[in-house]
Amino acid sequence: MAATVRLQLPFEVKDRLQRGERFILLDVREQEEWEYDGHIPQATHIPLGELETRHHELDSKEEIVVVCRSGGRSGRACEYLASLGYRVINMPGGMTAWQGPIQYGGGSEA
Repeated sequence: MAATVRLQLPFEVKDRLQRGERFILLDVREQEEWEYDGHIPQATHIPLGELETRHHELDSKEEIVVVCRSGGRSGRACEYLASLGYRVINMPGGMTAWQGPIQYGGGSEA
């Protein structure tokens, strides 16, 4: 039985961040995408291929919003995490639809 995964659009996630809501924002893209294409400053980075061995780094008590480039990999990550009992939300459209601040490499925001 597949777990139900909720969806939250990028503007909704941005609004939650601006309101200071507490949740984990998990970026599952590859390291190169994280650094060179930029990432949401508040995001935690665990590439999809490492999620099976690193999911324990996430707080299972917190809600997790998962992001990737467009929503496909984050959807797979959500299905996997939900099967382990995490409360997850997929952000369809991913970074291609993100209209908020972006941080590159080690620190500068755009």
